[in-house]
Amino acid sequence: MKHIISSESIIEVSKALLEFHKNVDSIKKTSKNPFFKSSYAPLEEILNAVAIPLQKAGLIITQHPICDDQLETLIIHAESGQYLSSVVPMHSAKNDSQSMGSAITYARRYAIGAILNLSIEPDDDGNKSTQAKQAPEKNWLNPKTKEWTSAVEYLKKGGKIDAIKQKYSISKTNADKLMSDSL
Repeated sequence: MKHIISSESIIEVSKALLEFHKNVDSIKKTSKNPFFKSSYAPLEEILNAVAIPLQKAGLIITQHPICDDQLETLIIHAESGQYLSSVVPMHSAKNDSQSMGSAITYARRYAIGAILNLSIEPDDDGNKSTQAKQAPEKNWLNPKTKEWTSAVEYLKKGGKIDAIKQKYSISKTNADKLMSDSL
């Protein structure tokens, strides 16, 4: 499956992207995820940071969901009509409007960062990718732990149970209870 689609020629869009990168600054992480104790750049921060540089370069960026599980990001050179398009998968924790909206916002943030090659995340020199192989022991999550309430709130805001399972060990019974508590 091809994930990058482009017009026959991308000469003008390439020149415009070069111009864009001369004008765009590093994106600041101004929001906190209390569940993972991490910082991130919210979508509005990213859109605000790229708006003027895109305009100066003559570029337009659009995004739209495809079916329920993909997001297409399209960069168009306004004068020539040349374009680059990328399609990424989206995953929603639950099948409801709030979860789907969260999945779209999350996918939009990362897709814009990727297709425009933005400086958002700090470079960890590959440390996180090697840590995954070592799989540290996880704490157990259950209704008696202090993290339970944070996990419920995280899911209510559209978070994903898979993300919780990556951070904590949790029994199937408690995972089911966690999902029901977050409704």
